[in-house]
Amino acid sequence: MKTDSTAATAVRTIIVLIFSWIMVFIVGSQDTITNLSVKTWIFLILSGLSTGASWLCYYRALQDGPASVVVPIDKLSILVTIAFSYIVFKEKLSKKSGPGLLLIVLGTFLMIVPTLSA
Repeated sequence: MKTDSTAATAVRTIIVLIFSWIMVFIVGSQDTITNLSVKTWIFLILSGLSTGASWLCYYRALQDGPASVVVPIDKLSILVTIAFSYIVFKEKLSKKSGPGLLLIVLGTFLMIVPTLSA
C-alpha cells in the first residue's frame, strides 16, 4: 500500500510538534518565546515553510523513486546549508571541514552512480 506523501508529512509534523513542545517545557524555555524579535519570527516562519516544502518533496520522491537514490540525494542538502552559511553568515570552512565535505559529496555520488546505471 502506498502512503500519501502529504498525509505522511502531516503525521510526522504532529509528532515533531508534540516532541518540540515537550522539550520546551522540560528545559523551561517557554517564557523566552515572547522575547523573539520580528526578524527572528520571520526567519523561523520562512524556515518552517522551507522545511515543510522539503519534507513534501522528499516523501514524494520516495513514492516515485528508490530510497537508495532519493536518500543520498537528500543528504546533499549539506551543500546548500554550507553555501547559505557562507553567503549569509560569512562562515568559512575549516581545514578539516573542507576535505570532510568533499568526502561526503564523493561518498554520496559513489552511492548513487551504481544505482542509476543498474
